[in-house]
Amino acid sequence: MLAIVIPYYNRKFFEKTLESIVNQKDKRFKVYIGDDSSPENPAKLLESYSSKFDFVYNRFDTNLGGTSLPQQWERCIELSENEKWVMILGDDDVLDNHVVEEFYKNLQVIEKENVNVVRFATQIIDENDDIKSEIYCHPVMEKSTDFLLKKMKNQTRSSLSEYFFKKEILKEKGFYNFPLGWHSDDLAFLLVSNFNFIYTINFASIKVRVSNLSISGKTNNRILKNEATKLFYSTILDNYISHFTKKQRLKIIEKMESVFFKQKNAFLFFKISKLHLRKTSLFNFLKFLRRVYINL
Repeated sequence: MLAIVIPYYNRKFFEKTLESIVNQKDKRFKVYIGDDSSPENPAKLLESYSSKFDFVYNRFDTNLGGTSLPQQWERCIELSENEKWVMILGDDDVLDNHVVEEFYKNLQVIEKENVNVVRFATQIIDENDDIKSEIYCHPVMEKSTDFLLKKMKNQTRSSLSEYFFKKEILKEKGFYNFPLGWHSDDLAFLLVSNFNFIYTINFASIKVRVSNLSISGKTNNRILKNEATKLFYSTILDNYISHFTKKQRLKIIEKMESVFFKQKNAFLFFKISKLHLRKTSLFNFLKFLRRVYINL
């Protein structure tokens, strides 16, 4: 069975999220709502849904998402019971009516392929429910490492709500505690998939809301986002770079270079220099030095 875990904080769009759950054609799921000590208590709203779908609501005594969003996700997952699969749905995102149905339609193939991560097509909406993007579809079977490189090149997108994870493996791997949870979901799909294949369902989609309430939509958090980006790529380079091809490694190091040129951090200079010498080539190291000379 499937656990739909909702880390709750903002009420503004929450009812639309709940309605999208009510409208699921396949009801084989249970919902777990973890209230992050929100000032907008949803208890009264949830009373009206008590007969519409099976859910557990828990209000935590302390706010955790303000200091560590990944830890808030993890304690919400702990609310779930014996479900094999889990999705972490944003409290402002919206499911297509057929998401759960399509998951179960594909489950036999998913299990045969022995994949640990499933994702759905997505589409961006705004605070008015206006569609702001095309539907992002993906290859049915795609290596998570290949997908990350596409995302780095802005050829595609992803967010936490679109993923279904094997819960046991997600709990074992956990989420890295990056600021704002920025890139924590990216590292999760790499780790849970074991840097291998993700299975995609393109026949149903999840609408991801980008608004002034969402982390993606806010513009006053760029410093924290940049710090999270640095930590994400540093973590890959320090611990997981062997899972990537030589060409991919170079692209990841180049991403770190862009962080270096923004921050002009001496530690990053030596880190990138060492990575080029150990993981790419002397030629690439010299090219990096030339870029440093030109830009600094």
